[in-house]
Amino acid sequence: MKSVLRTLAAGLMGLVMAGGAAQAETFPSRTITMVVPFAAGGPSDAIARLLAQSMSGTLGQQVIVENIAGAGGTTAAGRVAKSTPDGYTMLIHHVALAASAALYRSLPYDTLGAFETVGLVNYGPMVVLSKKDYPANTAVELLARLKAEGSKTTIAHAGVGSNAYLCGVLLQKALGVQFTEVGYRGTGPAMNDLMGGQVDILCDQSTTAVPQVLAKSVKGFAVTSAQRLPVLKDLPTLQEAGLKGFDFIIWHALYVPKGTPADVVAKLNGALNKALDDATVQARFADVGTSVFPAAERTTQAHRKRFEAEVATWKAAIPTPVQ
Repeated sequence: MKSVLRTLAAGLMGLVMAGGAAQAETFPSRTITMVVPFAAGGPSDAIARLLAQSMSGTLGQQVIVENIAGAGGTTAAGRVAKSTPDGYTMLIHHVALAASAALYRSLPYDTLGAFETVGLVNYGPMVVLSKKDYPANTAVELLARLKAEGSKTTIAHAGVGSNAYLCGVLLQKALGVQFTEVGYRGTGPAMNDLMGGQVDILCDQSTTAVPQVLAKSVKGFAVTSAQRLPVLKDLPTLQEAGLKGFDFIIWHALYVPKGTPADVVAKLNGALNKALDDATVQARFADVGTSVFPAAERTTQAHRKRFEAEVATWKAAIPTPVQ
């Protein structure tokens, strides 16, 4: 009798293990959520929706985008960090996730310890913009006026910790002035007020700045990278305009909660790479002045290395927390 029971128990255990293996092999078996830490209509949102569409086809399940704005992206990051580590909740974030470790005295997550890195997505410069009637016409004129007016200048940003905020911090340090900062809950609302003339300047990602510059809805003055942007080839770099050594690029990447199985992370990385290898996706990125990372830099390990380096960089740049 005991031998029969042992046989039955072993059989049941085998079924359970087989079922677990089958479950792991069939990931994903339901909808995946890609969390964007900023409002709809901004650059991160645009990139997320482009990726979600392509990755849905590869994974065989819909990837939906959920916008959770607030606290410079830390609200969304905290939500993802605490979610079940099964691959069904992803975070798309930019360099501000690395900077958050320096910006905030306390966070609802451990910046380096809360996430598994899935892969790098794209990179590109910021563009320094102004309202249409701002009294400057060249980058040199703009920088001279900004330095002379100091706090009289209003600079918009998408909240503490956003790329626009970080760009503004670096610009003010380079000029040796302090602007009057006007925070918004996303780049979209900030851009709307710039176009409406309610604020003077804004540092915006190329993904959303390029269309507005080309449409002449705002004035474009310079890019923050060391090289000019082909789609806005007439705009100089800030280095060319006189800010020697100024080089600030934005990069996006995908993350999942710490403890997500390695095979699930690998499958998500594969879907991401397939999306970024697509010529149509690359062309759409190029149209808005951003580029996909080379294939060799899209591994989970390369992403982790860059993430750790950026955390260290921002801790050095912002030695005292802002909030």
